[in-house]
Amino acid sequence: MALVFLQIAGFGMIEVELSRIIINERSDQQVIVLKEKGGERAFPILIGIYEATAIDRGVKEYRTPRPLTHDLICSLLKSLRVGLDRVVVNDLRSQTFYAKLLLRRDGEVVEIDSRPSDAIAVAVQFGAPIYVEEKVFDEVMQGQEPEAPGLEDLDES
Repeated sequence: MALVFLQIAGFGMIEVELSRIIINERSDQQVIVLKEKGGERAFPILIGIYEATAIDRGVKEYRTPRPLTHDLICSLLKSLRVGLDRVVVNDLRSQTFYAKLLLRRDGEVVEIDSRPSDAIAVAVQFGAPIYVEEKVFDEVMQGQEPEAPGLEDLDES
């Protein structure tokens, strides 16, 4: 399988897939793992329990009787006829990942700043692709953020 590489506005982006969701109800920090499509690189992102369960519900296509926060966001966007083109994890600063939602309405694209966990929860419900900027992969893979957890550090108990 070939790597999916997207060149947008001069920035190299790699399409990724959500490869793991690790929910530990005894911990405040949950983990999602993003893995490049057709490649070997992957990295974890620590997220909160509410975001982890929202992502998990979206992947499993489980709907609650009443809308929760991410459901409400998706309903608002759909009602306003706004599409989600893609999510981009675009930066890593001080061990914190940054992301943006690229929304489209009437041919116009608008970028909205977001936490990766919220953006991914919305992307899962929309079925939108998730990308990571190459510079973020480079930082994670080169260990420039020494205290960021590695895959070997994950505890699934």
